[in-house]
Amino acid sequence: MANTETTLKECLASIEGATGVALVDYTSGMALGTLGGSKTFDLNVAAAGNTDVVRAKMRTMEHLGLKGGIEDILITLSDQYHLIRLITGRGGNGLFLYLVLDGKRANLAMARHQLRKIEEDLEV
Repeated sequence: MANTETTLKECLASIEGATGVALVDYTSGMALGTLGGSKTFDLNVAAAGNTDVVRAKMRTMEHLGLKGGIEDILITLSDQYHLIRLITGRGGNGLFLYLVLDGKRANLAMARHQLRKIEEDLEV
């Protein structure tokens, strides 16, 4: 089992094209930890904004009566992928991993696979 710091480091080190990662509490919108990003890309701001995305999708699923859980949410930009992976493991209720990928260097399928494996080892 990995802690938050180890998990964030593993995301950046093992996922090709990863430029930033955050562990986020979507009940409060607060990032519990961030790594990467840049002066022009504030992961704390992105974490808070993506909390709204997760909440909106959960509300929509509830209104539609959909019973399945959200595995991940993908936002595709012209030069980046933003991947939101809800934490399903022990103690992860209300949390998600937010991963920013360089669209030119990343392999999206491999990134999703690797993020799933990393999420399974996370202990919060």
